[in-house]
Amino acid sequence: MMLLPMLLALRAAEGDADLVVRLQRRDAQALAELYDRYGRLAYALILRVVRDAGIAEDLVQETFLRVWNRAQGFDAQKGSIGPWLLAVARNRAIDYLRSTGGRERNALEFEETDHPALYVDMEKDILTSDKARRVKQAVEKLSPRQREVIELAYFEGLSQTEMAQRMGQPLGTVKTWVRTALQNLRDELGAAVSA
Repeated sequence: MMLLPMLLALRAAEGDADLVVRLQRRDAQALAELYDRYGRLAYALILRVVRDAGIAEDLVQETFLRVWNRAQGFDAQKGSIGPWLLAVARNRAIDYLRSTGGRERNALEFEETDHPALYVDMEKDILTSDKARRVKQAVEKLSPRQREVIELAYFEGLSQTEMAQRMGQPLGTVKTWVRTALQNLRDELGAAVSA
């Protein structure tokens, strides 16, 4: 499991604060730069969730339109625009999946081999960063069931009840897996920061 968007959100691009100011001034060139900086990443995240290239392309356009329309409310002092944009992209993808059309189109299971080449190439570049490496190592230390519940929550936006139904497991068991996974990640990443 690759939590690529979470890893990328840890890397704020230089110049994001200036980009936000320009977006708030309605500078169309700033939107183009934002797309150049985060378009492939937003596409990779959305594709991972919706599993359809055409739908992913449409949702990327909706994501950037939403960011353009809501840039006035973004406070660059509270964070980088990249993680916010990725949250918007993820939410758009999950909203699509929760719609009737999304559920019908995504009845088939997604295979790891369906990743486009750009996604794989991008992963290699990003995973070289130190923070990304630490997060990746922490996730790899989780048990397979713990990784699965984290992935279902993040990429598909499932509740614990929905995870239990999907996995055919009791709700209490799934809750334990989620709680343990989150605690293990907290412990592992906290230890990496203090080291």
